[in-house]
Amino acid sequence: MFERLTGPHIAELLWHLPTDIIDRSFQPTIAEAPPGRIATLTVKVETHEKPHNPRQPYRVRCRDGSGTIDLVFFHAKGDYLERALPLKSTRLVSGKVERFHGQAQMTHPDHILDPAAPEKMRLIEPVYGLTAGLTLRVVQKAIDAAVRRAPELPEWCDADYLRRQGWAAWRASLETSHNPQKIEDTFPDAKPRERLAFDELLANQLAIAVMRGMTRKLPGRAIKPKGELRAKVMAQLPFKLTGAQLNALAEISADMAAPSRMLRLLQGDVGSGKTVVALLAMLDAVEAGGQTALMAPTEILARQHLATLTKLTEGANVEIALLTGREKGRARETVLEGLSGGRIGIAIGTQALFQDQVEFKDLALAVIDEQHRFGVEQRVALSDKGRGVDILVMTATPIPRTLLLTSYGDLDASRLDEKPAGRQKIATSTLPIERIAEIETAVKRALTKGAKIYWICPLVEESEDSDLKAAEERFTELKALFGAKVGLVHGRMKGPERDKAMAEFSGGGIDLLVATTVIEVGVDVRDATIMVIEHAERFGLAQLHQLRGRIGRGDKPSACLLLYTPPLTETAKARLSILRESEDGFRIAEEDLRLRGPGEVLGTRQSGEQQFRIADLAIHGDLLAAAGDDARLILARDPELETPRGTALRTLLYLFERDAAVRYLRSG
Repeated sequence: MFERLTGPHIAELLWHLPTDIIDRSFQPTIAEAPPGRIATLTVKVETHEKPHNPRQPYRVRCRDGSGTIDLVFFHAKGDYLERALPLKSTRLVSGKVERFHGQAQMTHPDHILDPAAPEKMRLIEPVYGLTAGLTLRVVQKAIDAAVRRAPELPEWCDADYLRRQGWAAWRASLETSHNPQKIEDTFPDAKPRERLAFDELLANQLAIAVMRGMTRKLPGRAIKPKGELRAKVMAQLPFKLTGAQLNALAEISADMAAPSRMLRLLQGDVGSGKTVVALLAMLDAVEAGGQTALMAPTEILARQHLATLTKLTEGANVEIALLTGREKGRARETVLEGLSGGRIGIAIGTQALFQDQVEFKDLALAVIDEQHRFGVEQRVALSDKGRGVDILVMTATPIPRTLLLTSYGDLDASRLDEKPAGRQKIATSTLPIERIAEIETAVKRALTKGAKIYWICPLVEESEDSDLKAAEERFTELKALFGAKVGLVHGRMKGPERDKAMAEFSGGGIDLLVATTVIEVGVDVRDATIMVIEHAERFGLAQLHQLRGRIGRGDKPSACLLLYTPPLTETAKARLSILRESEDGFRIAEEDLRLRGPGEVLGTRQSGEQQFRIADLAIHGDLLAAAGDDARLILARDPELETPRGTALRTLLYLFERDAAVRYLRSG
């Protein structure tokens, strides 16, 4: 149970900080104690009223000079209560006072003590987050024990910085954080908590800086083509590259030409043209005699990339092949032979590209699409398929600055913040779901004019089945209204069936596509101009932005309708309001972080990836910047962490489970 609450290690109890306090310092007389408030009373035990029926409560009548109070116990053992509350004894009791038929009572007091030993009860008691099966008292005892055992450790923070911030030593800050005396002591900006948050951020930034340094030492390969393949493809593009695309391409080319390995993140808003940039980089690698791999998180996206890249490279004489879990038999063998023999220049696929039997003759560049769907291990697995492989990771979800530093800090970053010329603004509006009949009428009008429309159904519960049920029910209803023009796509469909529906929507036959979030990323149907999103309040802000990005990809005006179920929470109102106001993915990403927190934005709540236990990135942004600066300075002065401060910093890395960084230091 504790593992579920805090993690598998005892040290993790230290990072489980109080969220509130219980104030037991109010010590009135019985007559003065108001109902609904926690009070600590000094009383004399008068009588025990044992129940005749086990369903009835056991009552202990107590008194002070001002009146009487009943201590009420359900399912209590009489012998225990007689020992705890002997007749005529004086006791200190603490709990919430209530009134029942005019009589003061306290149900199951939190504390029953001999007044001679009041120190056994904290007047200010910390409140911790709990999980099923654990009570507050049990968690308090466990954390108290962990804090008592926490050793004094050598200081890893810069002394001048500590003094300027007004922070105490690590252990003192830990003790103070777990013994708040007022509610403000549980706030993230309390000095002891700031100190602990900085420690956590410093461990993060130092570990990233170590890993980044190790990556820079890995031997790479200098890729310096003449650029003839790139020029051939650029000459036949139906559009001009944006300034942001040209800048990103220049950064990528410089990395690839260097003798060290490239590890770069290409982040761009929806429709900013990342795929074209990646393709031109891949063509450089192919021209230099190498092979490239483009890995996508879903089969739909992999097949979309195949269609896009095949069209863009017409006449360039580059062989492109697809490898997903669906390719079987002779078709699969042909692709594997083409990769191992070097005939195939660009391989596009899903995680099937990781499999042991997949061998490249000379993999030079690996492009990983939708970075947040893959872990570092998968990145390494793909780079191990070649010699000194350059890595380019892409995301269509703009990443807030703080998350870029804390979760992607080992990567250099290029940013596409311009949309290609000719893209139309998407008119976004919100409507209550009760007006769905009006929307269906508007959809009918649009269909008669030849519009292509997405209708997105939400995840109703944490279950694929309920997601599917919602989509199928809406599909049945809309098909009854609009006939064969309506199609359905969801994640549980078989690949060929899903491909057929997407092809019909893209080409002809289907004009209204009911879908789940399977179409969130990468699907490119340029004629789609309308999107209806049901229960938009259930989606995250960045996800809504991603979904909306499936329309407005051509030169026609587009509209997005967000249907919600009232009443909306304040957070949901803010989310929908931001989406109406802005199409800037970078602004939306920052707001998403503020509203939902880093665990949700990165998807780590579900994946189990480590989140910050103490630091709050929405509040501690200045501490993050300071920790990043400090980490770089530390490694510039002491790259192996061998000085006394370096040794203390190794302890810090262990404390926050950044052991991998220490192992890298040891391995050189």
